Amino acid sequence: MTNLECKKKVSEEIREKVEKAVSVVLLKYNGIDAEKETELRKHLTQNNVDYKVYKNTTIGFAVEGTKFEAIKKDLVGPTAVAFSYDDPTAAARSIYDIAKKYDSLELKSGIVEGVYYDKDGILEVAKIPSKEELLSKLLGSMKSPISSFARVIKQIAEKGE
Repeated sequence: MTNLECKKKVSEEIREKVEKAVSVVLLKYNGIDAEKETELRKHLTQNNVDYKVYKNTTIGFAVEGTKFEAIKKDLVGPTAVAFSYDDPTAAARSIYDIAKKYDSLELKSGIVEGVYYDKDGILEVAKIPSKEELLSKLLGSMKSPISSFARVIKQIAEKGE
């Protein structure tokens, strides 16, 4: 297989991932050693995030003409890509969580549900709780008034006896 054929194959691989993804996040990974890289990959895998390091030009060719084309301008320097297929904020949130431990990791930009976010924007997206956390908070806030109402009704019923 020639070098050009290899590049086309990798570009097709990226395009397939991009077409399935609900979000794509770019990160800068200068100075990360093998141990930290392994921990990063494990953390992302546990959060259903697909992580890979590709050449910038290959990523650029792969996203051309897709809803993720806006990230092309951020393909400078060492860049890794994280794809999330079900939870739109999972990639940004997972990288943000582990980047707190390592200064060598840094969010660059991303596209979440078709919207481009620069570095500051993707940091804000990363701070959004997961869908499960939000549902848990919603149910907790709904449960409190219902519980209070049930207690009041019970007290009224007990006084009526």
